[in-house]
Amino acid sequence: MSATPRSTRSNPKNPGSQSALRQLNQQRIIETLMGGPATQAELSRQTGLSTATVSNIVKIMQDSGLASTEPITSSGRRALNVRLNSNGAVAVGIDFGRRHLRVVLASLSYHVIAEESVMLPLGHQSEEGIQAAVVLLEKLLRESGVDRSAVVGAGVGIPGPIDRRTGTVAQGAILPEWVGINILQHLEETLKFPVYVDNDANLGAWSEVTWGPHTGVSNLMFLKIGSGIGAGLILNGAPYYGNIGITGEIGHATIHEQGLVCRCGNRGCLETIASTTTMIELLSRGEDRPLTPADIVRKALARDPATLRVVDDAGLAVGRALGNVANLINPEVIVVGGPLAGLGNLLLEPIRRGLVRHAVPVIGETTALTMSSLGDRAEALGAAALVFQYAGIRRAQTD
Repeated sequence: MSATPRSTRSNPKNPGSQSALRQLNQQRIIETLMGGPATQAELSRQTGLSTATVSNIVKIMQDSGLASTEPITSSGRRALNVRLNSNGAVAVGIDFGRRHLRVVLASLSYHVIAEESVMLPLGHQSEEGIQAAVVLLEKLLRESGVDRSAVVGAGVGIPGPIDRRTGTVAQGAILPEWVGINILQHLEETLKFPVYVDNDANLGAWSEVTWGPHTGVSNLMFLKIGSGIGAGLILNGAPYYGNIGITGEIGHATIHEQGLVCRCGNRGCLETIASTTTMIELLSRGEDRPLTPADIVRKALARDPATLRVVDDAGLAVGRALGNVANLINPEVIVVGGPLAGLGNLLLEPIRRGLVRHAVPVIGETTALTMSSLGDRAEALGAAALVFQYAGIRRAQTD
């Protein structure tokens, strides 16, 4: 994947500006070094950049912990050898959920150094969630022996739309307590290093084409089914953000015009039928405690009739909504993620039936539908990959 997703961290730069040119040149040097160490003279020859440009960029990379240098003798002359620091450049991935928080540390070679998730109280405020993330991050850095100076930046996933004009959480988020908060500003002030914020479904899509098995796919849709339902889109090899960054709100597609009133104000939205919140409400009747998404998976795998019916109804509704989207964008692959991923074919089969029924036949037949292999780590891994993309580091195809 060669395209870099936009971040709420800054406005899109002029592609002809000095900073944009420097980032492009840095990426060329990094891609060359992916094949192994090289002298600055060799980097100049292989990239076509001047020796002065290579020297300046190597100095920047060295200061940021991306690379290290050592003097050597090459062809009888003194030279400076450059190598990438696979353990010296670390990305942080943070995934905020309605009830959970997950933090991962990832190395330059796209390997997870450390990760952990904790539960958050329902209805938590932004400051509470951010402080929990800080505590968990410091714990992981300490336990894994990673110095803060090695952190390139942090990618952050939020379960709701992000208005990219202002960097604020927009109305309609699963975390209503966070609406209107400039999450980017809060996090950068607290974490003290660069932060990149995106919707969690967008990061799920990004994880599938970086960490997942779909690195060669140019048109992919990632559907996250959780407390809300959202989609992330990779179109023509690049994340799709639309006009102001609010895309993929498939959870608010109308399925039943006379259905339940949704939190968005409309009736019969997909979210009122197929979200884990709705499933839990339906299946918790008569139980001594509210069920969890894990309980839904467990009961469905145990062939509980009521659970199977709820999952089947939800899957058909999701498939219907996907059929309309597939007719519009014709994706190669649709990946389903979220806390119900453990259901496997029990959820995929009704989704497939709904998709085939409501899509144009040739689209329904040629669109691959699969469950995410990354499970509940997808969004956090996508957040870490987002950092590397902004640092100009693309995953080597041989990884």
